[in-house]
Amino acid sequence: MNYIFNPIYREDYLKGHSNGINPYIKLLDNQNEAFISGFNDGRNEYERMNGKIIHGIPKLIVTNKILDDFLLAGMLGISINDDDYTAFQLDIISKWYQSGIEKYNPIQSSYLLGILEENGIEII
Repeated sequence: MNYIFNPIYREDYLKGHSNGINPYIKLLDNQNEAFISGFNDGRNEYERMNGKIIHGIPKLIVTNKILDDFLLAGMLGISINDDDYTAFQLDIISKWYQSGIEKYNPIQSSYLLGILEENGIEII
């Protein structure tokens, strides 16, 4: 197995990873080892957050950014809209949101919300 420090391997690995995260793309037979390894890692990441593809592709896709947003919402004490997520996804989201709630500090949250309002950013 080549190392990720090899620029050619890394490029193929990252292309494979980005394709693996997309549930609509399938792995083609004519790919190299780096691409296949990246694809499998990307597919595992997708399925860790959204469930197995064989069970169907959900209406909304959960990504690391989405999970970070739920974590931040929990930290700020903001309610969340969890419509259109599957039960599997809601289980993952609730863990991130709960983690944010555990870090919730009302003083910091009100200070941050004040700064956001001053800059014209409204949190709903």
